[in-house]
Amino acid sequence: MKKNIVIFVILAMAGCGRFNNAENKSADERIVCLAKQYSEIIYALDAEKDLVAVDLSSTFPPRIKSLPTVGYHRALSTESLLAAKPTMIIHDNNIGPGHVVQQLVDLKIPMKVFQNKGHDIESTKLLIREMGDYFGKRSQADSLCNKLDRDMESVLGKVSSTEVAPKVLVIHYGQASNVYLVMTNKSTAAKMVQWAGAEMAVDEDKGMRHLSSEVVATSDPDVILVTDFGYDKLGSSEKVKELPGVSGTKAALNNRIYRVEEHDLVYIGPRTGENVLMLHDLIYRDANTE
Repeated sequence: MKKNIVIFVILAMAGCGRFNNAENKSADERIVCLAKQYSEIIYALDAEKDLVAVDLSSTFPPRIKSLPTVGYHRALSTESLLAAKPTMIIHDNNIGPGHVVQQLVDLKIPMKVFQNKGHDIESTKLLIREMGDYFGKRSQADSLCNKLDRDMESVLGKVSSTEVAPKVLVIHYGQASNVYLVMTNKSTAAKMVQWAGAEMAVDEDKGMRHLSSEVVATSDPDVILVTDFGYDKLGSSEKVKELPGVSGTKAALNNRIYRVEEHDLVYIGPRTGENVLMLHDLIYRDANTE
């Protein structure tokens, strides 16, 4: 194992030259990005020219799919990362497994984590500007932040409050653990759902929990949203109804089960205002048929 890693390192260094300091990017930079939120912002900043590979969860914009992938960000391998010959790995501290992260540290491969976490609108604007400074795209970052403000002001003005907000269950497939999960009111998705004029069906201390008949039956959602990978794995809303507890819910009985793109729901970014409006239209689309 160690011998193979050494060989990969030698090949990577031969192909890319000396590894560079994070804040002093050279003309032949080769960036691997392991965070879907970062990946979208990089493209929105028009800063993707040095991006050579991404993780499997980085799926927006569509043209990012032309880049090689290095695996799922929570189930990485050292060999696949080194095969991309990175001079810089950008991630958000949500990568694994731990022994792979330690190998990258031991190999002294430069890695960059941005300080701002992007968990709400204000911190996301700080993140966009921080990334704009890093990539030399500050004016583009300012424009993105101004648009985000305008979009959020517009969408929140359009989303009228209702006497009883519909309850939304969000089902997500965990690719690292190969299980279906439900997102809770502590997740980023909950912020999106609330901005869209609805409420999260599951109230828990953690952002996700395993899907079970008990959890689904207790929440009895009006609407079920299933993120793309998990929905496509099943193939249809009728197959979603076969998941534990789903068939007896109001959402299933009223055929209000919808597919959503993961990248539109699970992080805040330049398109969040647009995504909230999309969620509002989806959540309320068939409400008058009940």
